[in-house]
Amino acid sequence: MKEGPNIARIAALLGDRARADALTALMRDQALTATELAAIAGVTKQTMSAHLSKLLDAGLVEVDRQGRHRYFRLGNEDVARLLESLMGVAFRTGASRLISSPRDPALQRARSCYDHLAGDMGVLVYEALLRDGVLENPQAPRLTEKGIHWFAGIGVDTAALAQQHRSFCRPCMDWSARRHHLAGSLGTAMLSRFCNLGWVSRSNKSRAIRITQLGERKFQAILAVRAEGRPHYSEDFGGEPVGKTK
Repeated sequence: MKEGPNIARIAALLGDRARADALTALMRDQALTATELAAIAGVTKQTMSAHLSKLLDAGLVEVDRQGRHRYFRLGNEDVARLLESLMGVAFRTGASRLISSPRDPALQRARSCYDHLAGDMGVLVYEALLRDGVLENPQAPRLTEKGIHWFAGIGVDTAALAQQHRSFCRPCMDWSARRHHLAGSLGTAMLSRFCNLGWVSRSNKSRAIRITQLGERKFQAILAVRAEGRPHYSEDFGGEPVGKTK
């Protein structure tokens, strides 16, 4: 007797190159049209529309309609986690392509993993938050009392995030660094604030995230280690919130 979910159907959908390219493009957490996805995958719009219909039926993507236009995005966070895991396996087994490989320095340094910060910078920030007691327990991270104040310093309301119907705080294995970065609603809010504060900017053409000059200074402060080996945070900004520009 066969038991459990039918993974063969999902595997078959992901096994098509054009569909895989479309899903990978949607990992930017940016809605795209069928025309845009067709151009990325190198197929006609009609072919991509057929692919998207299958992905919609399987719940791997969702669609937003605005007038005559339809914008596609990943179905949910679980789909993003599945894709990120597959990318990690593909990278570790050598099945990577230059166009999307984290060997590209920009992607390897900082990129979006669906809706949170990944790459070397994402890993370093996560590990610094753990070292300084903003988070505790790296395998099942929890926000500490100090962490509530730290995130408030950059304008993140952690109490509101905890009420959302999604994972609040979890580690996500980074495919290039092979260490964890921060995911969940807390990781999403952190990246959003980094963008709003002008520390980073997203690319419209790839998952690469550019760190601004302001961001370079702020991240250096976050990651800096004092002589006693402890990284420092908001108290080293003259008592001002971390996000405030002097």
